[in-house]
Amino acid sequence: MANKREFKKYAEALGDSACANMAYVFDTYENVDKDTVAKAIEKVLCAVAAAKANADVTFDKGVKAFDNLKEYSKAKKSFYKQLFVKVNDDFHKDIDEALKLFNSAVPQEVKEQNKKA
Repeated sequence: MANKREFKKYAEALGDSACANMAYVFDTYENVDKDTVAKAIEKVLCAVAAAKANADVTFDKGVKAFDNLKEYSKAKKSFYKQLFVKVNDDFHKDIDEALKLFNSAVPQEVKEQNKKA
């Protein structure tokens, strides 16, 4: 991601899309395990909230903690790069778990109908 704001928008959009699709299946198909779908939606919402909260972490050292400005800039850049790699990986791991849970709630006949469409 280019910056924190873009990452938050990305996480929000991905979560909204996943929840909208899950809610559509929840409302339109009768033989879907509704409790499991609700848990999957909750898991997606928690993943989005956690990603947005974790993206707000700041670099806790000041310029005076380093010998010069170049070392400070290098350390700060490295910190944020590692932070967003971890936050992004955790976010995608949580979304994948929610999707697996959701897929387990959808009957095989509905999956076959979706493949044909």
